[in-house]
Amino acid sequence: MKPNSMKLRQLVALSALIGLPLIASAQKGDNLVDNGGFESNAGKPKKLGQIDLATGWKSPTGARADYFLGDSKIPDIGAPENAYGKETPKEGENYAGIYAFSYGNKLPRTYIMTKLKTPLKKDVTYCISFYVSMSEASKYACNQIGANISKKEFGTDQKVHLIDQTQILHPDNKVFNASYNWEKVCGSYKAEGGEKFLTIGNFTSDQDTKYETNKKPKDSKINQVIAAYYYIDDVVVTMLDKDEDCKCYDADKDKNELSPTVYMKQVADNDKMSTKDRIEKQEIYFGFGKTYLTPQAKAALDIVAKVLTENPNMTITVIGHNNEEEDKLAEKKDFYADMDTKRNQVVKEYLQSKGIAASRLKSESKGSDVPSPEIKEGDDDDLKLAKGRRVVFRVN
Repeated sequence: MKPNSMKLRQLVALSALIGLPLIASAQKGDNLVDNGGFESNAGKPKKLGQIDLATGWKSPTGARADYFLGDSKIPDIGAPENAYGKETPKEGENYAGIYAFSYGNKLPRTYIMTKLKTPLKKDVTYCISFYVSMSEASKYACNQIGANISKKEFGTDQKVHLIDQTQILHPDNKVFNASYNWEKVCGSYKAEGGEKFLTIGNFTSDQDTKYETNKKPKDSKINQVIAAYYYIDDVVVTMLDKDEDCKCYDADKDKNELSPTVYMKQVADNDKMSTKDRIEKQEIYFGFGKTYLTPQAKAALDIVAKVLTENPNMTITVIGHNNEEEDKLAEKKDFYADMDTKRNQVVKEYLQSKGIAASRLKSESKGSDVPSPEIKEGDDDDLKLAKGRRVVFRVN
């Protein structure tokens, strides 16, 4: 019995030694944020202000943040469409939402907070990132949206601003003013040791927060709020090796920092224009890797549908385009393949919903072969990419 017992102890010890490097390796690659994509929940929210139902997340003040679900049957808290507009989740089906600024403090700021899986280790550097997208309902846009890392959790029932250190900000501390797209906030953090909590929001006073006014799209049915409201998704904290950099913005070309802009070109319907021009001057633009329609796109399509209805014998060709960066990504990720065709399909489906027969809508997919005539010599690379993601029309 003793020899067998000794062999058993030796086997257990050997197994433990073999397992040690595996555990250490897994920690370096693991996301220390449990439920960073808000996919897991303890119950389905029934109204706004219920971020606490997202597993591992809570509101640290009396002003509660929001939780949006892809499978929600309640319009206000759905995804991609909800009370604040429309945005496809960055990953998965769900995301959170916060108030980052309100003019005159008429609406309280909200925050989201989570406890990390393990406390941070002293003098170890971590890469911390998350994504933000300004909602369509925002009357304002602001900067100073970032992450606070702390040893103790915030906690108050009062609806107050949390004025504290912001360890992670966008390197330009930019005003996030792009709707219908996700923008990354990312940076490295050297731990003091023992930090357990990550909180996201605006931790800066109103005086030191830069803000801009947004105009509500004319065709938008969303009620604007006198605040800067942002969706939050894909929160990640990972340990870095010694001397390893936090590759925030240049490692993966499938991040929307590559082109966060949606180009807008609004052409009013003018009865003095020829029937052909009334259709062909309407152009539909999309976000990077996106196929859904902005309010401006729907307004343009409503004009196209109106002209087609007035001219029942007319047929058109719907011509889809994507840009060269989407083509490059399609070689690695199937999601980005055939974006031109997918955009055509979305446009045709919208026109059909307005009573236009499918037989009147032909389509062509041009990829990135035909540069947009909207591109000007002085345009920066981001704007050039945005102008390439489009659907245009040709009267047959």
